[in-house]
Amino acid sequence: MIHPTAIIHPQAKLDTTVQVGPFAVIDGGVELGANCVVGPHVYLTGETKIGAHNHFHAGCVIGDAPQDLKYKGEPTRLRIGDNNVFREHFTIHRSNKPDAETIVGAHNFFMANSHVAHNCAIGDQVIFANGALLGGHVEVQDRAFISGNCLVHQFCRVGTLALMQGGAAISKDLPPFCVALCENEMCGLNVVGLRRAGVTAAERMELKRLYHFLFRSGKNLRAGVEDAKRNFSGTTANVLLDFVAGAKRGVCADVGHAGEPDSEKS
Repeated sequence: MIHPTAIIHPQAKLDTTVQVGPFAVIDGGVELGANCVVGPHVYLTGETKIGAHNHFHAGCVIGDAPQDLKYKGEPTRLRIGDNNVFREHFTIHRSNKPDAETIVGAHNFFMANSHVAHNCAIGDQVIFANGALLGGHVEVQDRAFISGNCLVHQFCRVGTLALMQGGAAISKDLPPFCVALCENEMCGLNVVGLRRAGVTAAERMELKRLYHFLFRSGKNLRAGVEDAKRNFSGTTANVLLDFVAGAKRGVCADVGHAGEPDSEKS
C-alpha cells in the first residue's frame, strides 16, 4: 500500500489501510486515518491530523508553514475531517500560533490549484473551484460554493449556501444564501443551492422578501436588521439575520441588477 519511493517519517501515524503513492513525503507530526489515499509527489507536514477517506491528488502540499511574517517556526496545527477530496496542487497551511488551528470539516471538494491560508475554518460540503484563494482567518460555512479564481480577503466570512461567481473578489462578509459577483457586490439569492438543500418554497419566498428588505430598501443596514427581527421569523431568515448582525467588516452590497438570480415563481 506504500510505494517504495515514498518517504515517511518513523513518527508519522498512518492507519494500516492508507495508500501512499510514489515520491510522496510524510513528516513526523502527521496522522492519517483509515482509507486515505496519498497521491504522487504529495507533501504532508506540520502537526497535521487527518481523518478517514481523504484523497490527496498529485502535488498537494498539506500543513506547510503559514505565509505570515509574524510566524517564528512554532509547532502549529492543521485538522482535517473525513471524506474530503483535494485535487492537483491544492495547498493549505497550518495555523500561525500554537493555540490555534486551521480547520477543514467533512465532505468538501477542493479543485486544482486552490489555496486555503492559515487559521481558516472550512465547514462541511463546501466546494472550491480551480484557483479559488482564501486569505488567513477566513471562515467558510457549510455548503458554500466558491467558483474559479475567486478571492477572499483575510478575516472575511462566507455564509452557508452562499455562492461566489467566477472571478469574484470580496473584502467584506458574504451573507448566507447570497450570490457574490465582481468586487464586494451581490446580485440576489442562490436559489438553485437553496432548492438542492431542501429549503421549502415558503422559506425561499421569505428569504427573498428579507433580502429586498435588507439590501434593496435603502434602509440603514443595522436598523434594517433590528426591524427585520420583528417581521421575519423563519429558520433560514434568522440564519441570515444573525450573520449580518455579527458582521465586523461590513457585508457585500446589492447591485440591483435586472434579472437577478433570486427571481422565481414559487
